[in-house]
Amino acid sequence: MIRLIYKTVFITLLSMPLLVMAQQEATPEQIAARGFDVPPTGGDFLLQSADGPVSLKDYRGKLVLLYFGYTKCPDICPTSMATMTQALNELTPQQAERVKIVFVSVDPDRDTPELLVEYVSYFHANSIGLTGSKEQIDSAAELYGVQYYKVEMEDSSFGYAINHSGALYLITDDGELRFIFPHGVPASVVYDAMLHVMPE
Repeated sequence: MIRLIYKTVFITLLSMPLLVMAQQEATPEQIAARGFDVPPTGGDFLLQSADGPVSLKDYRGKLVLLYFGYTKCPDICPTSMATMTQALNELTPQQAERVKIVFVSVDPDRDTPELLVEYVSYFHANSIGLTGSKEQIDSAAELYGVQYYKVEMEDSSFGYAINHSGALYLITDDGELRFIFPHGVPASVVYDAMLHVMPE
């Protein structure tokens, strides 16, 4: 069952049975207020890395922290990547090896696979950057309720920005979308959620 974590509070393992302090069952109205017309189902997708095609199911047996963003994002994306990195750094090395950060670019015109390698390497070694055609990215984004669109910026050297959803997704080792975190969630919440779903 997907949990939508929307109160950015610190939680302890003792509160983890249902993450009651950090989440509640979401009503349709609450989901719509967070940008979801219906709860996202999650699921597999196929995109491109610098080393070739990558499917989400390639990471069965690992937890996946999934994020949709772009490399020229000035603040939200670096903050989210830093949050995931901090959460992984709290794990033991053996636990961290069982987690993959997957960064999907919503800016395929500028974010090449090679640029994505450089970008994600700033954050954590267990990260991979993926891109593809707009149709492929749209298909992946739809599975996770991600919305994004281009905003022209005539006075910027970048030319345009991308407004996009800021949620972070935790997918279990068997491919189930389990948690959706809002932008700004503390790394401690992500850490506790990973421990909660990580197999013994």
